[in-house]
Parts: sequence; C-alpha cells; structure tokens
Amino acid sequence: MSIHEGGCLCGDVRYRAEADPFRVAHCHCEFCRKVSGAAFLTFVAFKTGDFSWTEGEPARYRSSPAAERAYCPRCGSTLGTFEDDLPGWTQVSLGSLDRPQDVKPMDHIFVDSQLGWLHLDDSLPKYPRFSPDGGIEED
Repeated sequence: MSIHEGGCLCGDVRYRAEADPFRVAHCHCEFCRKVSGAAFLTFVAFKTGDFSWTEGEPARYRSSPAAERAYCPRCGSTLGTFEDDLPGWTQVSLGSLDRPQDVKPMDHIFVDSQLGWLHLDDSLPKYPRFSPDGGIEED
C-alpha cells in the first residue's frame, strides 16, 4: 500500500491518502487556471475512503454550480476540488503533495480551453473535455 501525504504552504492543513491515486490529470479548464494561477492544474484523485485530513480543515469556495474548491484559510494554497457528481473522489492539487514526483499524469482534459500559446509535446492523450472513460481503470 502506498502512502501519499501533503498539505498547504504554511502547514496548517495536512492530508494523507493510504492508497495510490486512481486518477491524475492535467486540466486546462478556465476554473482550474483561475484557481491555480497557472496555465493548467494537475489534480490527483483518491477514493474518499482512502483519504483523510490529518491537520486542520480546508476552507471551501463554490466555484461553479457543480464544484467546490478547497484552499487553506490561512495561506490560501490551492488544495483540491470536490465535484458534486463525483462524491466518492477526493481530488488534491499535485503541487500540494509532499512528493509530487511519485505520481504520474494520465492525460490532458479540457484542451478545448487550453491557452493558444501552450504547446504540449508529451505523449499523453488529450481530450476536448473529459476523457471518455473518466480516466478510471476498471478493476
């Protein structure tokens, strides 16, 4: 079993996942760009049952009718996303992991919103919106 830990910049909010992520994607949607301040946001999804907040709790902001964004109430670090139609998922931002190098992205999503000057030359699949299978491998 893999352990993944992470948290915010100031350390007030920390988390732990006791499993490998089942989904890692680079998202190019406008909401992810705005919340991260970057050209795209890489999110790492764990099953909610494998995930826990170990110190503090993130604040949440409803960024769209279907999702809330989690952030540290003290330092403002982007911590994750909670989507209403994905209740079994806890998604954290790749940059909030203590060891982001331990996970590997699977694809790019919402490339129909990708910035025109960004040219991707990796070999990952690219999808206009969501990936056809949601990026979930069947057991």
